[in-house]
Amino acid sequence: MMPATAWLLYLPVGLLLLALMGATLVFWEHAPARNKIPRAQKRRELALQQMAALAQRLRQQEPSLDPKPILELPLLKLAQKLRTEELSLESVLCSYLEEALKAHGEVNCLTDFLGECEEQLQSLKKLKKSERGLLYGVPVSLKDLFDCQGHDSTCGLAQFLEKPAAQDGVIVKVLKAQGAIPFVKTNVPQTLLSFDCSNPIYGQTLNPLNLKKTPGGSTGGEGALLAKGGSILGMGTDIGGSVRIPASFCGVYGLRTTGDRLSYSGIASTVKGKKSVTAVVGPMARDVDSLVLCMQALLSEDMHRLDPTVPPMPFREEIYTNNRPLRIGYYESDGFTQPSPSMVRAVRLTSRLLQDAGHQVIPFSIPRIEYAINLYTSSGFADAGATFLEKLKGDIVDPSIKGLASMLRLPDPLKCFLAWILKYIEPRMSKQLEMFRGVRTPKKLWEQHTEVEEYQQEFIAKWRSLDLDVLLVPALDPAFYIGYPAKAGVSTSYTTLFNLLNFPVGVVPVTTVTVQDEEELTFYKGYYGDSYDKNFSEAVRGSLGLSVAVQCIALPWEEELCLRFMKEVETLTKNHREPK
Repeated sequence: MMPATAWLLYLPVGLLLLALMGATLVFWEHAPARNKIPRAQKRRELALQQMAALAQRLRQQEPSLDPKPILELPLLKLAQKLRTEELSLESVLCSYLEEALKAHGEVNCLTDFLGECEEQLQSLKKLKKSERGLLYGVPVSLKDLFDCQGHDSTCGLAQFLEKPAAQDGVIVKVLKAQGAIPFVKTNVPQTLLSFDCSNPIYGQTLNPLNLKKTPGGSTGGEGALLAKGGSILGMGTDIGGSVRIPASFCGVYGLRTTGDRLSYSGIASTVKGKKSVTAVVGPMARDVDSLVLCMQALLSEDMHRLDPTVPPMPFREEIYTNNRPLRIGYYESDGFTQPSPSMVRAVRLTSRLLQDAGHQVIPFSIPRIEYAINLYTSSGFADAGATFLEKLKGDIVDPSIKGLASMLRLPDPLKCFLAWILKYIEPRMSKQLEMFRGVRTPKKLWEQHTEVEEYQQEFIAKWRSLDLDVLLVPALDPAFYIGYPAKAGVSTSYTTLFNLLNFPVGVVPVTTVTVQDEEELTFYKGYYGDSYDKNFSEAVRGSLGLSVAVQCIALPWEEELCLRFMKEVETLTKNHREPK
C-alpha cells in the first residue's frame, strides 16, 4: 500500500496532468473554429479589396464625380433622380461603395461585399423606363443573415462559415425585382442574442457617434453604416429589439413589422422553431419617407408569389396619408426598468408636441409587466437553451454572450438552487434562472403558447378600452458602453414587450442627451436596486449629445398607421427647436 506522503507527492503531478488534458480537450473542441475563422477573415479582406477595385473602376468612368451631393440626397429624391436618369447608376453605386469603405475603416461594420452588384447594375441599365422598380439603382445594405447566393450567412458563428447560400432569400429577390442593388453585408453579435455587436470572426463594431459605445444589436452593423452615411437603406431583423436598439443607439430610423407581413424565408437563424415569439424583418433608414418607400416596394405582388405564407397585402396608401387627429396612448416608464432621464424627457417632449398639434394624448399603463417579461424570456428559452448552446459547439464564445452561455450551461438543479438563493437580492436574475430551466414537457409548451395568446388579448382589450389608435413609449437609449449590454440585459424590457405582443413598432430619433440629463442620471436608483439597475446607469453615462428616440406602436398588421404616426412625430420634432 502506498504511504500517504507518496500520495501527496503525486497529487500535484496528477492535477497538472488533468489540467493539461483539459486544456488539450478545449483546444480540440475549438479546433473547427480556429481553422475556419482565419479563412473567413481572409475572405473578408479579399472581398473588401474587390469592393475598392470596383469603386476605382466606376470612378474612372466618371473622374469628375463629386459624391457629396449624391450622399446628401434623401432616398426619395435619389430614387427619383435614378429613375429619370438625372443620376447614373454608376455614380451612385461608386459614391456608396467609397463611403461604406470609409465607414468600415472607422467602425468595423462590414462582413462581406456582394460582388455580383456590378453585374446587376449592367442588367438594370438594359431595362425600359416602364420596367424600373421603386428602388431602381438604389444601393442597399443587408444584415449578415440575409441569404445571398454564393455568400455565407454567419450569425457570427463558426458553424455557419463555409456554407454559402444556394440562392437569394425572398427579401433579397424582391429588393432586386424592385431595382435595388444589394452591395454589402453588415456585422452582428455572435448568435444574434445580444444587443452588443461583436463576434470572434469579424470583431467588434463601434458606434460612430461615440467610439466607446456599442451601435446596439443585433442589427448593429446596419445601424453604424447608416449613421456614417455608408448606406441609404438597410435591411435588418428583430426578435427582441434587434432593429430598434441599433436605430435608437445610432440615431437612425427603424421599423419592426408584424410577424409574416414580410417573408422570413432565406434568412439564417441561430434558434429555429420558436412559435410564441418569432423574428421578423424590418427596414432601417435615415428618415420615415425611406421606410415607407421600402415597404411599398417590398409589399409588391412578388412577395406573396415567392412566399405564399405571406398574406397578399399591399401597402395601404389611404391609411398612411390619412390626416385625421389620432388618439395616442403613452407611458414614460414600463415599470420594470427605470428609464434614463433622457428617455423620459423624449416622451414628454413628443407627447406635448403631439397634443399641441391637435392629437389626443392619453396615459397608458402596461398590464402585468413582470409577468410579460418573464413570459418573453421563457418563450425564447423553452428548450433551456439547448439549441443556442448547440450552435456554440466548437466555437470561441464571444465576451458579449459568455455570461448568457454560462448561465444556460448550469445543471438544472443548480439553476433551481441559485434562483432560490438570489430571490431577494437579485430578484430579476432569480426569475431569469427559473425561465432558463425551460418548459420541460410538450404540455407545458402548449400552456406557454396559450399564456402568450391570452396576454396579447389582455393588452389589446386595455388598448381598445381607451379607444387608442397608437401608442408612444420610450426607446432604449442612450447608447451603452461596449460590454454593458450583457450586464444590463433586462433593460430590453422596453423592446421585448412588443415582440411578445407581435405589434409593429417604429423608432424615431427626437432629441439628444443634454447636460441636465447627465446630471439627473447621478440620482438614478432603479426599481429593484439590483446589479442590473447599477449597470444600466453606468452603461448610459457619458452620452452628452448622443441620440434619444421614441417608439411608435400600432396594432398588428397596421404598419401603415405606425408609419403615419412616425411621420407625424418626425415632422413635429424636426420643426421643434429645443432651448440650448
